[in-house]
Amino acid sequence: MSLAGVPILRRLADLRAAVAGWKRAGEVVGVVPTMGALHEGHLSLVRAAKAGAGRVIVTIFVNPRQFNSPEDFAKYPRTEEADARLLAPLGVDAVFVPDPEEVYPPGYGTVVSVSGVTAPLEGAFRPGHFDGVATVVTKLFTMTGADAAFFGEKDWQQLQLVRRLAADLNLPVRVTGCPTVREADGLALSSRNRRLGAAERRMASALPRALLGAAQAIAAGAEEGPVLEAARAALAEAGIGPVEYLEHRDAETLGAPVRGRPSRLLVAAWAGDVRLIDNVEVWRGVEVW
Repeated sequence: MSLAGVPILRRLADLRAAVAGWKRAGEVVGVVPTMGALHEGHLSLVRAAKAGAGRVIVTIFVNPRQFNSPEDFAKYPRTEEADARLLAPLGVDAVFVPDPEEVYPPGYGTVVSVSGVTAPLEGAFRPGHFDGVATVVTKLFTMTGADAAFFGEKDWQQLQLVRRLAADLNLPVRVTGCPTVREADGLALSSRNRRLGAAERRMASALPRALLGAAQAIAAGAEEGPVLEAARAALAEAGIGPVEYLEHRDAETLGAPVRGRPSRLLVAAWAGDVRLIDNVEVWRGVEVW
């Protein structure tokens, strides 16, 4: 079937038949895994995939195994028709929208777990979340047979998990991270942003400002502790809270930063009842928006 002229595949057998034909023709297959509710950030990943692969699959699957709260899972927006309309001009070759039973059939009992890079930050506040991510990403890589995969840098810890997963399991997938797409005021695009009321949206604009200011100060040599304390105070003054973490970490390992190596400043905080995450680069310079 198709929506807005975009081929929609729901069965794994149909997806594999399409991919087999492309592979026989020697084409490179790229995948953009999403949970739908698409926005310009997702579309930037699709454009990167179109530039880096001959055939592009977008997957839309709201993965129940990576949600810590059934309520959060239920609230997650499902906008399949609107998503198809956004994808239509981009020339994707297939949109894979499986039912949960297609991904996790009856009797399913396998969990993929990545240690180390998943332990701090999101891992500390969302136990089990990254097992759900690692499991579904492994499934989607094997289901799509992709040669290349494209993920946003906004979910920085997730990106490092996927890179570690692909390397550890010798998966023949090239994992590409793509820059975070932001609103004019710096807020990172996220499907969750549509849940922000007007007051919460105004609050949320303080998050990237505080993050950027702190990253610039640390890069300039300021003492880290007072810088992060000041950033937390700025967020509290804007009405954002609680702040679950605001930490400076090594970009690859997410351990303690080492001077001379790439590092990131990462944050998770609440604007009303919406949890926001973001990160910016530190040692190699940070973008000013």
